[in-house]
Amino acid sequence: MQEQTPKRYYDNLVRHIESRISLDSEEKDYICSFFRLRKLLSKQYLLAQGDICRYDHYVCEGFLRSFYVDGNGNEHTLHFALEDWWISDLNSFLKQQPASRNIITLDASVLLQIDLENREKLMENVPKMERFWRILNENSSMAQDQRLLDTISMPGKDRYLALLDRYPHIEQRLPQKHIASFLGITPVFLSQIRKGIAKR
Repeated sequence: MQEQTPKRYYDNLVRHIESRISLDSEEKDYICSFFRLRKLLSKQYLLAQGDICRYDHYVCEGFLRSFYVDGNGNEHTLHFALEDWWISDLNSFLKQQPASRNIITLDASVLLQIDLENREKLMENVPKMERFWRILNENSSMAQDQRLLDTISMPGKDRYLALLDRYPHIEQRLPQKHIASFLGITPVFLSQIRKGIAKR
């Protein structure tokens, strides 16, 4: 992973926030003061199922996957997060109760994280940040609704093609078994879909 100064990461966060709300220079510095830089190695756990999610995380670099392990030990991919995305177990974070999922890095990653107390303080002192997080949560909710609708209404092949359309490089970053899990199909079925597409 290419070395960058921490300022570059905070600049990325500011640009991300400013794409949704306007900030003056004083607000930018104040907001950044609430976030702490964290670096993780590849295959390192950010959160373990059953632990309390203490932070909300903005991804500066890297790639992360959240997944649920059922009673039979099977993994179910719930989300993934690329650069310029956020990741956490929001229910665990907001309610400070045991997490329902694991979050692990698939690449070496750099995150900016904020705890619940500082997030609440930030929204109180910079009210427009409450609008920022509301926008994020609304977009996340709509994406989840669309994913649920796709699962119900679209065959596996169409869901796979839609995923590639939204995230063209996902196959280079997410192993096939995790893509299959995310789509709700078996790795064998995904392999058949890919072979069928390749024969076209």
